[in-house]
Amino acid sequence: MNRKISHKIRRAHRYLGLFLGIQFLMWTISGLYFSWTNLDEIHGDQFKNLDYQPIAFDNLISPSEINYPESINRIEIRDIKKEPYFLINESFLFHARTGEIKKTISEEDAIYIANNYMKEGLEISNVETIYETGKHHEYREKLLPAYVINYKSDENLKAYISIKNAKFQTVRHRDWRWFDFLWMTHTMDYEGRDDFNNTVLRIFSLLGLITVMSGFSLWFVSSPTLRKFLN
Repeated sequence: MNRKISHKIRRAHRYLGLFLGIQFLMWTISGLYFSWTNLDEIHGDQFKNLDYQPIAFDNLISPSEINYPESINRIEIRDIKKEPYFLINESFLFHARTGEIKKTISEEDAIYIANNYMKEGLEISNVETIYETGKHHEYREKLLPAYVINYKSDENLKAYISIKNAKFQTVRHRDWRWFDFLWMTHTMDYEGRDDFNNTVLRIFSLLGLITVMSGFSLWFVSSPTLRKFLN
């Protein structure tokens, strides 16, 4: 009887291990990568001008003088080529001295903004514009359209500037992309990457638990030492 039970458990354990092995390997590889990397470097801090301080402007008009048809619930100051702009409700730019609306920013504006936030000495290769992104794009879930500032570097370095609100959005580079891919395999969220409650992860977690328990059960029914002790 013990031999039959042991055989069934061994078969179940073997096939579960074969089915889950690749995912277990990816969990281990991604976990090792996360534990051996510096998160600040993944965020691209080594490419940023972390000492940047925005210009302090004076002689600004009152926001109440701006011809804005809606209620204002948020207002910020933006520096665009050393000219002050009010960013109202995170969407609309108005010159903070004339009140004139600025519907979009130019490539030159975007380069100026990027130069403020990025370290000196980085050489720009080209600038492109993106209007939409997919679920797996490195600029996903951020404001569009945007300028992509591409730099000459081995890391395939890129900076993203939102066209509508003139905001320096993010930096992307080679190590970040590796982190992002491994994060997807770790969470098993192959749609958006950040959902830990997805069905695939739940199923594999349960099967992983069953695999471990089947290994303990196999040892329990096949261990000569344990059988001697029980007898």
